[in-house]
Amino acid sequence: MDSPSEWLEPIVRVQSLSDTGSQTIPNRYIKPLSQRPSFNIQSDNLNIPIIDLYELINGDTTSQKAIMYQISIACHDWGFFQIVNHGISHELVDGAREMWREFFHQPMEVKQDYANAPKTYEGYGSRLGYQKGAVLDWSDYFFLHYLPSNLKNHNKWPLQPPSLSYVTEEYSNEIVRLGKVLLSVFSTNLGLQEDHLQHAFGGDDIGACLRVNFYPKCPQPDLTLGLSSHSDPGGMTFLLSDEHVSGLQVRKADEWITVKPERHAIIVNIGDQIQVLTNGIYKSVEHRVIVNPDKERVSLAYFFNPKSNVLIKPVAELVTSTKPALYQPMTFDEYRLFIRTKGPQGKSQVESLKSPR
Repeated sequence: MDSPSEWLEPIVRVQSLSDTGSQTIPNRYIKPLSQRPSFNIQSDNLNIPIIDLYELINGDTTSQKAIMYQISIACHDWGFFQIVNHGISHELVDGAREMWREFFHQPMEVKQDYANAPKTYEGYGSRLGYQKGAVLDWSDYFFLHYLPSNLKNHNKWPLQPPSLSYVTEEYSNEIVRLGKVLLSVFSTNLGLQEDHLQHAFGGDDIGACLRVNFYPKCPQPDLTLGLSSHSDPGGMTFLLSDEHVSGLQVRKADEWITVKPERHAIIVNIGDQIQVLTNGIYKSVEHRVIVNPDKERVSLAYFFNPKSNVLIKPVAELVTSTKPALYQPMTFDEYRLFIRTKGPQGKSQVESLKSPR
């Protein structure tokens, strides 16, 4: 099924709601009791693994294997980890985040020129999923394509601030480089040929797209979420978080752990497509975003995805008589229609792919 070309109800910019100074949020943003933020003091000392990639890039074979082992454990046990010394300059990391923060502080009429539609989601948006009457998240965003190159359209990228397009291009190029490095590491760790997952993604013809998230101040952060619980539908996500305002929470067993961003780190998480390809060895993990009553928050989520029409199914080498294929084949294009239609829905999409027993 295709997405409609226009939203089914008027779009309200969350930033505009926040700017009114109202002490209450509209009912459309109030989550059911079971979905509201909860805070566990015992988990305050926990954090996702932090992995230094310096030796992976510059070290000898022994040092590289040690880092690869750390990545393997993080993929098995968490599905999330932070990487430092990743090869992207601090200036570029800071510049990308601050350029986009500046965009969200442009006048509303400037941003509205890029208003998006559910057909592609490209542009300035305020909701994921187009079901009428849905409970909404407390966030705005900007979504753009980088790869494949035929989808990249600089005319749809913001003109203001002036350096945003150049900085985003440079940052995108670095993320794609990093994505290929990690796919190679994952393949080797799984006992596959080094380029196996890259080929499974479609070779050099992969997908890469950026969603910049803007979470305005919220007067009732205990009633809503910036982004509802979900696992990422794509292959792998690279998140440049806001170093000054925590917001990302990762589900670990039955607890929600608030991620503490390391300075200049990139947060990496496994997406549903890698869960399917690895036959459940690596798992995508539910995560969500809480909001803040006093501070706005900006983050850049880069989605590193398979080619849209490639059939994704468990890798043959990872299917055995004791562990048969867990998931039915599906193209990424078919798969992502789910979240584009219904919005974030926990892990219900990847669970629905499980082969009947």
